[in-house]
Amino acid sequence: MASASQTGRGIAVVAGLSVAALALAGCSAGGGGGNEGGGASTLTIGTTEQVTALDPAGSYDNGSFAVMNQVYPFLLNTPYGSPDVEPDIAESAEFTSDTEYTVTLKEGLKFANGNDLTSSDVKFTFDRQLAIADPNGPSSLLYNLDSVEAPDDLTVVFNLISPNDQIFPQILSSPVGPIVDEEVFSADSVTSDDDIIEGKPFAGQYTITSYSFNELIAYKANPDYNGLLGPAETETVNVKYYTDASNLKLDVQEGNIDVANRTLSATDIEDLRGNDNVKVVDGPGGEIRYLVFNFNTMPFGATTAEADPAKALAVRQAIADLIDRDAISEDVYKGTFTPLYSYIPAGLTGATESLKGLYGDGNGQPDPDKAAERLAAAGVSTPLDISIQYVAERYGPSSGDEYAIIKDNLEESGLFTVNLQSTEWVQYSKDRVADLYPAYQLGWFPDYSDADNYLTPFFLTENFLANHYDNQEVNDLILEQAVTADPDARTALIEDIQDKVAADLSTIPYMQGAQVAVVGKDVSGTEKTLDASFKFRYAALSKG
Repeated sequence: MASASQTGRGIAVVAGLSVAALALAGCSAGGGGGNEGGGASTLTIGTTEQVTALDPAGSYDNGSFAVMNQVYPFLLNTPYGSPDVEPDIAESAEFTSDTEYTVTLKEGLKFANGNDLTSSDVKFTFDRQLAIADPNGPSSLLYNLDSVEAPDDLTVVFNLISPNDQIFPQILSSPVGPIVDEEVFSADSVTSDDDIIEGKPFAGQYTITSYSFNELIAYKANPDYNGLLGPAETETVNVKYYTDASNLKLDVQEGNIDVANRTLSATDIEDLRGNDNVKVVDGPGGEIRYLVFNFNTMPFGATTAEADPAKALAVRQAIADLIDRDAISEDVYKGTFTPLYSYIPAGLTGATESLKGLYGDGNGQPDPDKAAERLAAAGVSTPLDISIQYVAERYGPSSGDEYAIIKDNLEESGLFTVNLQSTEWVQYSKDRVADLYPAYQLGWFPDYSDADNYLTPFFLTENFLANHYDNQEVNDLILEQAVTADPDARTALIEDIQDKVAADLSTIPYMQGAQVAVVGKDVSGTEKTLDASFKFRYAALSKG
């Protein structure tokens, strides 16, 4: 999913008032007393990520999914320490035919508002995802879902289009999978945050007791959660949203917050590793950074006055020849991000380095001469003007430095003049799907630990990027790998897809990052939740 976010309100006075408000929120949320884990009753977490929407149909980003993972139930989920899904609020889940996946719910499930949680709510959840199909939502993950049946209160049957879907159980644990209350959510439009908070349609490990959009959220442990992950270790969790990562760093090192999770600068993390007052905890990484091209509005794109597919491809190829991944990794991210040369990060089955041999010098380094030859052969006059958009506050404070290097890479070649612009994320998420950006930055934090999650959302004809990329052969191969049961045959398909997409250059992936959290010395459970599921579950954390 598109990862990390925040808005801009950061001045010192407001930050001070926010801390005071947090303390009040903690009291009103029912803090006080111990818990089964023996830790303190309240934990404070800081983040620079931003929430887009609390409705699972209206957001597909890490900041929003971070909230959803705490408060909504899932049919299947990943236990702590594992990327493999198991029944969560389901009693069982299995294929009952090649195209039928049947889930049986546990008995007596309820939402925090007292409403029963039945198969009707599950059917409603997935029907509305397909009906709404919000451009900023995750409905594209349901590409293989034909229909949902609820023959009785505890049984759900998912009818799939293609047989033997190897991915569908993982998808039920992804951002398209939070189960919502049909008595609170709209069937055909995104439900507002205010209506959700008022309706209390929560059945996860926590409920929300206080909500101030991208400022403060207060959570309280849900005593009625009946799922895979067990009860929360800490009764009350307060999450404070920062607009400035330097303030986040200051508060965690001074003990004003207990946990800083996404996103501190690489320099700040490096500095905090030497601070005896905190612990820096690293986890397995699946995050990637990439540059997206809009095939309609980029130079020589399909809807431009000078539309020319061959010239547009040459432009994308030349940019791929020029990006200096080592400089971004070493100078900006101090090694917390490493160079990435394909669409699937290293470590996942099927990952290749398709881009490495095709672009630059063939060994991962930039090659301005090759870029110049490509543009000249296609008849592209240089220097070519190009606009690139990035999100300074969404992907951490180093994004500006990251894109400054990319701008320098392109301009120092003499082949491009770059108009570099930054927009606040809430507006950015609307503009990018409205064809306003010819080329733009995104990051991806995986929904599930499988190569498919780095292919399906981006390169199917109807995809999350909405960048007008359309290669029917790639589309068909993605659908084929998802239903190929033989591991070797599936891996070969995944490798072939990467080669074909690398030739088209719908996007240019260039960085892969690790998970990092900074916590107080008395905080435990961080290693438990910084796992290969890539879900940061507050309920694993405790203090004292």
